[in-house]
Amino acid sequence: MLNSSTPRLWAIQEVMRRQDRSVPYLQAGNSRPISAIFGENTFSTAVMQDKLPKAVYEKLQDTIRRGQKLDRSIADVVAHAVKEWALEKHVTHFCHWFQPMTGLTAEKHDSFLTFGEHGVPIERFSGGQLIQGEPDASSFPSGGMRTTFEARGYTAWDPSSPIFIVEGTNGRTLCVPSVFISYHGEALDKKTPLLRSMRALNDAALKVLRLFGNATAFRVVPTVGPEQEYFLIDRAFAALRPDLLSTGRTLIGARPPKGQQLEDHYFGSIKSRVQAFMVESEYELYKLGIPVKTRHNEVAPSQFECAPIFEEANVAADHNQMVMEIMRQVARRHDFTLLLHEKPFEGINGSGKHNNWSMMDSDGKNLLEPGKSPRENLQFLVFLCATLRAVHQRAGVLRAAIASSGNDHRLGANEAPPAIISVYLGDQLNRILDAIEKNVDDVRDSEERLIRLGLSNLPDVQQDYTDRNRTSPFAFTGNKFEFRAVGSSAAVALPMMVLNAAVSEALEDVRARIQQQMEMGQPLESAVMGIVRGLITETKAIRFEGNNYTDEWVAEAERRGLLNLRRTPEALAQFVTPEAIGMLTKTGSLTEQEVRARYYVYVERYLKDIDIEVETLLDLARTHVLPAAMQHQMLLAQSLDAVVRAKGSGPGPQYAYLDACIEEINRLTERIELLEGLWRELSGTEERERATRYAYDVVPSMHAVRQSCDRLETMVADTLWPLPKYPEMLFLS
Repeated sequence: MLNSSTPRLWAIQEVMRRQDRSVPYLQAGNSRPISAIFGENTFSTAVMQDKLPKAVYEKLQDTIRRGQKLDRSIADVVAHAVKEWALEKHVTHFCHWFQPMTGLTAEKHDSFLTFGEHGVPIERFSGGQLIQGEPDASSFPSGGMRTTFEARGYTAWDPSSPIFIVEGTNGRTLCVPSVFISYHGEALDKKTPLLRSMRALNDAALKVLRLFGNATAFRVVPTVGPEQEYFLIDRAFAALRPDLLSTGRTLIGARPPKGQQLEDHYFGSIKSRVQAFMVESEYELYKLGIPVKTRHNEVAPSQFECAPIFEEANVAADHNQMVMEIMRQVARRHDFTLLLHEKPFEGINGSGKHNNWSMMDSDGKNLLEPGKSPRENLQFLVFLCATLRAVHQRAGVLRAAIASSGNDHRLGANEAPPAIISVYLGDQLNRILDAIEKNVDDVRDSEERLIRLGLSNLPDVQQDYTDRNRTSPFAFTGNKFEFRAVGSSAAVALPMMVLNAAVSEALEDVRARIQQQMEMGQPLESAVMGIVRGLITETKAIRFEGNNYTDEWVAEAERRGLLNLRRTPEALAQFVTPEAIGMLTKTGSLTEQEVRARYYVYVERYLKDIDIEVETLLDLARTHVLPAAMQHQMLLAQSLDAVVRAKGSGPGPQYAYLDACIEEINRLTERIELLEGLWRELSGTEERERATRYAYDVVPSMHAVRQSCDRLETMVADTLWPLPKYPEMLFLS
């Protein structure tokens, strides 16, 4: 039995007792087929059809399918049906559920309770309550668009995202997915700009489809499937780590002898306790209509992934926020702590959120799906090359959209796409594009089969007919692009908004070019091929098929003129370049005021993140590491003195251990003072300058403090070390 005289050793005992114990949540009557529970807590199409008059149902469905505004004349009928359905589910409260610029979600609950005639208590939910809410807007980030005394803000229902019910311990709440705007109409959330960008993409893509004779599609939507990576560690360990509690990552911690070098965790057998968590999480998500499909062990120990089937971008954005929240709640029930930080542990892989993005028309056709006829392949090439142009022209603002203090620890490390935005297409597509650019009629593919590129006989581009490149930040994977550089804790609405806006801008430009050529008398096919050929040449610099992790690629990217924005402050500055502001305002995704406000919000968030980390690190070093190290130094000195007295002679080389400990304690003390002095010196500096100094001066100073703490962890007697260590957190959970 372990000596549990310290909290850390007690935690180890507690975790070992939990090893083979899982919560039997889904036993007996709870375990049902997925199809029987899927969406049971959503106001789904089936529920609408059952609860609404036929005419109202058809109007609401048309609103959802076409992405249009709700006809207010049916609002009261819909609200009544929603209320009746909710009461049947024992719901007592409702809220407008929205995504402020905190990166999390927000909600204010109101009960259905009101009083009728003669003071009789009744439940009521009106069309006005369904469509609009009024939370206080003064305490949410606004980037200067609102002042504290300007408190009024509005939430408005997004009918295209399903209304859902959240089950709490002692009650249930009806949640209405909503946007959040100020009294004067400025977007104070992440979803409003996403919806605007979707509208811009729809308009631009439909115009391109009309060029190709498609008269049936009435809407184009971006689709997203965000893969979610995360870590699970035992709550007993997390409770003893002030850094995990305050920052979501370990600010100190010596690298363990065994990490991920054996490559035995990826796709390995899932521990029963972890699988119990996964099963319950999926059960809760299925009830909310969230189509989680895949679960598996990730590369690092105690790291995992879940991935959904793709959905419309705004629904996917809502669902991913719900995925993170539900997993947090379920993790607690299983005595886990869920870690969504991009780099919770030094020396092993961090976590991302790979966003699988494409475009789909209302006929159900994926516009990035290679075609089966020359006309379809021409259309595919237009959408493909427009996306290439968007990434090439707007790489800076795309990098800004994924910037955060957490992602700085991941991007460019030997596990994640670098801070250089590039595109991977695969061997076959690259050969085809190169041949089109050179106006060559024939090309041989990777299996040396002859592909003829004559205008009347464009080749079949086969789905998944290429390897995958896990080092690329933006990779084509058969019929979609995988934006791999998004951080695991990020709300997907921001990067998807920027991508939608950039592609809509590019599509509009490409359509105008084709239209101009056709007006000059060129037939569609030759006009398209000419424009595509030009786009291939224009975007060649952004295409890279090799290993993005190498130093050679960094040098090559510089030669190509690509941006290498290594830290968040320089990346965020790309938001407020004239080019970025022009693109975002031209597409109607954001106003110039909203763009600049977001820049200030994200810079402020970066500064606050680092401030919290610095304070936490200083506290850890002073109140945990130094006391343990000094106690070890004292015991070591006492032991050596005892040896000297017993033998009557000096202990010789044994003094080296004591000297090394004293030297590292002194070094840590100096580094603590240097870090605190630098941090306090910058406290009054202008925010943009302070952010840059934080990135290039404060963060390295934090790393120096960490190095000393980690060295002392390897010196101090194990029974004296107060913090759970990496091997315990990663392998005992």
